[in-house]
This record gives sequence, structure tokens and C-alpha cells, in this order.
Amino acid sequence: MKQETKNYPIEDFLKVYPNYDLTLLPSWIRENIQDVKVTGYKFKSLFLPDGRHFNLNNKLNDLSGAEWSQFINSVFVTAYPTKGKEGYAHEIRKIHPSPKPPQLMRDIISFFTKENEIVLDTFMGVGGTLLGASLCHRRAVGIELNQDYIDAYGLACDKLGLEKQKTICGDCIEVMKTESFKSLFEKKPCSLILIDPPYGDMMRREKTGGSGIINGREGTPFTDSIKDLGNMDKNSFLKSLKLSVELAAKFLKNQGYIVIFIKDTQPKNKELNMLHYDVAKDINSISNINYKGMKIWADQTAKLYPYGYPFSFVANQIHQYILVFRKG
Repeated sequence: MKQETKNYPIEDFLKVYPNYDLTLLPSWIRENIQDVKVTGYKFKSLFLPDGRHFNLNNKLNDLSGAEWSQFINSVFVTAYPTKGKEGYAHEIRKIHPSPKPPQLMRDIISFFTKENEIVLDTFMGVGGTLLGASLCHRRAVGIELNQDYIDAYGLACDKLGLEKQKTICGDCIEVMKTESFKSLFEKKPCSLILIDPPYGDMMRREKTGGSGIINGREGTPFTDSIKDLGNMDKNSFLKSLKLSVELAAKFLKNQGYIVIFIKDTQPKNKELNMLHYDVAKDINSISNINYKGMKIWADQTAKLYPYGYPFSFVANQIHQYILVFRKG
């Protein structure tokens, strides 16, 4: 027996919702409110003439249905430029060994937050997350062990004409225990924790193979501090990263997300070195934090080297894992 369907009339938004608080709507809806048509179950679907669609039940972000679908593709493949306007002051930020593209961080932030919500980055580096937050009208708080990186972020903001977000210099584990830090989230918790921590002592190690021949074999550690995760062996790194996430999660709203970048090291003998799995397992063991899945970021600008040539297969790892967790 064919199920009966109901046809809902298309109505103007202001007619259907004359007393609605328009500040709760995405800016792209507010700016075109006179053209918005309302339809669907319980009149929750908003449509613009250009085809963009937003559902009033969307409490996570301000994206259209098409943008939502695009983001949940499990793979990001990008080739962000490092020069010109789209380089976002890369010439300043490149003092960091591995700065994240602000556009990439912007897109992640846009999915997991709404406008004016707060993003926390406890390993801010030269501020890729903070710049990304500014690009999509979010607020952000960043903690960084190296003041030089914070200064570089400030210079990048000056060049780009962006307002500086809140930054704190220090060891994130110690900083997050202070009353002054706790006070930042008394009125409103953060909606997203977005971090790109050091991947253990990966950057500190001597460079081998093609990259070592071309760029020199000396490692490029982030700092000389013993508190830097980038100077820790694997077990110490995993322990400190888990503790930092546990502390940060106290400032995250219920149902908020934690997003962590991580990269594997090369396998060695019987050691798989799947660091992303070790991190996912450890963070998932935290009470009230649940693993939700991953995305893979493939950076097409990464240089390729003849690792293993001419003897054996060694992968050029141009990808990183983006692990997604949810609180509650």
C-alpha cells in the first residue's frame, strides 16, 4: 500500500516566523531573509533562490546541506599555495616546521561550530587554527610553549588585517590548571577543541633518505623544552597528549567536538608505528569522550623523495589523519 505523503506549502520566512530571533540564523540566511522560502516537515527547511538550503534543526553549524555533504567526504585533497594572498602570510609563519594552512582549519571550524562560538587550540604553533577562526567569524583561544611562534602569529594578523585572538604562552598542561585560564570559559564553554600537536619526537629525529640529502640531516625540533611533546619518546608523548585532552575537555560544551591531527611514523621491523591508532585508542578511553571517525588530509604540495630507492618500498606520506571525537 502506497504511503500517503503530505505536501507542505512554501511560505516566506518572516510570515511563518514573525518573532524569530534572526541572530540565530547563519549570516548567509540573514543577509537574504526577504528571499527565504520555508517548507518541509514542521516548516524547518529554508531555501534560497540559488538553491542553498538550511534546516532549523541544525544546531552544529551554519552550513548548507550541500556544504555539509561535501565536508563529510572522508578525504581532503588540497594544494594550498604558500605565496600571495592565498598564502596567508606563510612567509612569516614558516618559522614553524609544519604550519597548518588557515583555509584548512577554517573549513574544519566551520563544520564543527557556529558563528561567534569559541575554539580552543592547546598547541597553537604559529596560529593556523586562530587564523582559521578569524576567517569564519569565530572566537579562539590558543596556548603555545614558544613565544616566537606567538609573535609570528601576531605579525601574520597584522599583515592580514585580522584581529588577534587570545593567546597564552606556556605549557598547556600547566596553563589549563590556572584560575585565570578557567575564568575564560566561566560564562561560555568552547564548542570545539582543534589541535595539531607534535607527533612525538618525529621532527627531532635525524633526517634520512632523499630529504636528508637535499635539506640536511639535522632534526628540526619545535623547542628545546623538556615539556614539549615534540621532545618526548612515544610512551611519554601519548601520556602527555591524553592528559592535555582530558584537561581541555573540561572547558568543552557537552556534545562539543575534539579534532586532532596526527601522522604515522614509518613501520620498522615488527613495529607498525600506526600513531593515529594509538592516539585514537588513548583519547577514546577518556570518560565521556567518544571516537566518531576520521578524515584524511592529503597535501598535494608536499615534496616527494625517492625513499628506499633502489632497494625497497618506503611510502611518501603526504597525508595526515584528522581524528574526530565527541564529548557526551
